[in-house]
Amino acid sequence: MIEIENINNAIARCQTAANRMRINTLKLSYMASSNGAHAGSSLSIVEILAVVYCGVMYAKTDQQNWAARDRFILSKGHGTIAQYAALEAAKIITEDQLFTFNQNGGLLGPTSKFNPDWGIEFANGSLGMGLSYAVGLALASIKSATPYHVYALLGDGECNEGSVWEAAMSAQHFKLTNLTAIIDLNSMQSDGASSDVLDIQLTEMWKGYGWEVITVSDGHDVSQLYSALNSPKGNGPRVIVAHTVKGKGVSFMENNKEWHHKQLTKEMFDAAMQEIIGKEPLL
Repeated sequence: MIEIENINNAIARCQTAANRMRINTLKLSYMASSNGAHAGSSLSIVEILAVVYCGVMYAKTDQQNWAARDRFILSKGHGTIAQYAALEAAKIITEDQLFTFNQNGGLLGPTSKFNPDWGIEFANGSLGMGLSYAVGLALASIKSATPYHVYALLGDGECNEGSVWEAAMSAQHFKLTNLTAIIDLNSMQSDGASSDVLDIQLTEMWKGYGWEVITVSDGHDVSQLYSALNSPKGNGPRVIVAHTVKGKGVSFMENNKEWHHKQLTKEMFDAAMQEIIGKEPLL
């Protein structure tokens, strides 16, 4: 009974974090002004990040450079503002620090810079690079006998990059049981539906490269994500393929490729906030 209560408490904590993150992600998108900060791409990964940061990763919020901390790599750089929101929800950065985003002299820009003191392990921007870096970190853990786990989040469109599969081969070769990749399968990218750009069968491909594959049918269901990410580890690297919705939570953004880049006007922002706050508490 105690174990069930602990799991329920963890899931509730992750859901509360996701609610807060969705609101703050919209605020950051509006603050981004003309660059739009990829609102649609960021909203699709809110629950994934909430579970990773608030339900899975082992770290010390007051000591980010602790050697045995788990590492998170955001390879999908178009979700940067959602990661910033996750850092605030996990109490790694403060709300005041969060809202220095896109401000002169601020440390949080439209793409992230390496800053382990603020929980940012990887400077993103170019797609397809994060998994390779994550493989290196996982190998370093083994060779240095410093136990930690590495999580890397990729977009499904990003998996068009050949470097992703080079890293996947390496991870399987080295039997990296301390590596988990997560695919944000929202089925869209900047040019439209992912299947129209390059139709690949992601689940079968990861299996073909020797990875353990866990499919999450609803990547916005915190309990499903929590179960997948906390399931017993196998004998090699693991990938979580999470089916998500681009722009999740805002009706005019959902499954709309325009919101890969589009800028929020004040009227749009107010409408989106009303939609979100009407469904979830403003924390």
